[in-house]
Amino acid sequence: MNIRLEGRTALVTGASRGIGEAIARRLSQTGAHILCAARSAERVREVAAEITAAGGSAAGVELDITSTNVRERIRELLEAQSIDILVNNAGITEDDLFLRMKTEAWTNVIRTNLDSAFHITQEVVKKMIRARWGRIINMSSIVGLMGNPGQTNYAASKAALIGFTKALALEIGSRNVTVNAIAPGFIETAMTDALTQEARETLEGRIALKRLGKVDDVAYAAVFLASEQAGYITGTVLNVSGGLYT
Repeated sequence: MNIRLEGRTALVTGASRGIGEAIARRLSQTGAHILCAARSAERVREVAAEITAAGGSAAGVELDITSTNVRERIRELLEAQSIDILVNNAGITEDDLFLRMKTEAWTNVIRTNLDSAFHITQEVVKKMIRARWGRIINMSSIVGLMGNPGQTNYAASKAALIGFTKALALEIGSRNVTVNAIAPGFIETAMTDALTQEARETLEGRIALKRLGKVDDVAYAAVFLASEQAGYITGTVLNVSGGLYT
């Protein structure tokens, strides 16, 4: 399948590393212009420069998704261009057992993982509706479907993103704007690098494909959902967990 997105602009949050960086790089290979956004201005500018050096088109955007002026920042970006593809990828974890969890840990995760998607999407979707074309991709998690001990805040935020996705898809589908979610399983990132060999083997034993996922496994799913070929898919959750949860 040859996916081409020339003339489209994609905003990818959390694009300084991991899954977000991989999505930005893979989307750039379709011909789309990529706005690589993250709190770390230096790193996203490096990612954008590397994309450009490889023949793509990209710009680094400093964006703190939890800032009180995040809407103003998005409006500034929209003055220069429309955003045709939005990937709400940025997120955090602050794990603890529920009975020990601090209010700040709950609030920080909900604000970062859920509230930011509301604020950014509400600004971006206006132009999509007027243009009668758009792709919104929300990064949920397999934990939002199956739960995980010590992650009540994270699971709640990711499950809420699924509800957000399904409801918004129904509201704006008539304007040819699709809204979908991706639920990655355990992906090889800095977080899983910290696993002991024993813990990794135990985890891999629970996965049907018997391996952790690669960031590109998620990135290719995002590219497909952003494509013209996925134009009749909306309100769905794409499970990218290697069969950990079915």
